[in-house]
Amino acid sequence: MELSGKIVRLAATGLVALSVAGCHAGGPAGPAPRSDVRATTPGPATTVAPAQLETDFERVIKKVLPAIVQITTTQALGSGIVYDTGGHILTNAHVVGTSREFQVTLATGGRPRKAHLVNTFPAGDLAVIRVDDARGLTPAVFGRSADLQVGQLVLAMGNPLGFSGSVTEGIVSALGRTVSGESHGGSAPAIITNAIQTSAPINPGNSGGALVDLSGNVIGIPTLAAVDPDLGAAPGIGFAIPSDTATDVARQIIRFGRVVNSHRAALGVRVGTAVDSSGNPIGVVVGAVTPEGGAAKAGIRPGDVIVKVNGTPTPSSNALSQLLATLKPGDRVQIDLQHPDGRRSTAIVTLSELPPTG
Repeated sequence: MELSGKIVRLAATGLVALSVAGCHAGGPAGPAPRSDVRATTPGPATTVAPAQLETDFERVIKKVLPAIVQITTTQALGSGIVYDTGGHILTNAHVVGTSREFQVTLATGGRPRKAHLVNTFPAGDLAVIRVDDARGLTPAVFGRSADLQVGQLVLAMGNPLGFSGSVTEGIVSALGRTVSGESHGGSAPAIITNAIQTSAPINPGNSGGALVDLSGNVIGIPTLAAVDPDLGAAPGIGFAIPSDTATDVARQIIRFGRVVNSHRAALGVRVGTAVDSSGNPIGVVVGAVTPEGGAAKAGIRPGDVIVKVNGTPTPSSNALSQLLATLKPGDRVQIDLQHPDGRRSTAIVTLSELPPTG
């Protein structure tokens, strides 16, 4: 399903907007590398003395910080993680934007290195770029985000506001969130499923960096920070893409040059948000239907308005996108429709897979 969403919201409450924390316009140049596909299991959280905790922090920072890079485009800068010894860097799609060439600086210093885009997966806000000169790069170690526990201590490493190689500390505040980022240039906002909520501060420039456990394993990619529409930034509420998702996308892009299996459900429609006479969103209007897709086979046509999916209201395209992100290809869903002539009906749709990147 392709969407034309315009609001970024936290799926659980719908009250907090989210802003991408990734790119920072301008700012001092800085560093970053490290990453490998070796998966390790983070150890259980334990109670430790302050002196021991300080030692643990120092050990983890020393281990991981050399794997964090600063990515500079012609318009902004963000963070990335060295993924392998071949020079591949994992980052956010919104960090690379429309750029195809970059300057990459290691957190440990040294001259900037030229890099080029391998490919992006905008639907999940992930991208892989490759450094032309991969000499001396040390990949990071990725842990299993599926093994995370709420309350676990974590560190966020990146280049917030252009301050290269910065580290902040917090905990895993919640797991399994579904959140959406901002839309850019009319494109649909990225939807992050199973997002890790953390209290570790995430600021502009942090996106694409590393959320790390106390074993020194990367368990997430900091991507979004919560913003209250009325009060501004909401400190201590940030979100990271889980490492299990990030490494799956990275492997596909590196091996095939693109994502070939999105693992995401699609309805088979192109939609926009329908509004009433007062401008309030009332549903999702179908603009186009994919031939032979699930929606087409169920009789859904352009002009129909989707008002509910499995009994859950879908007042906007972003709400529909977030709901579909919780489902799987092959699932059967009930769609409540309002037709152009005012009639209402229901349709049963078998979801297909969100088309991969080209």
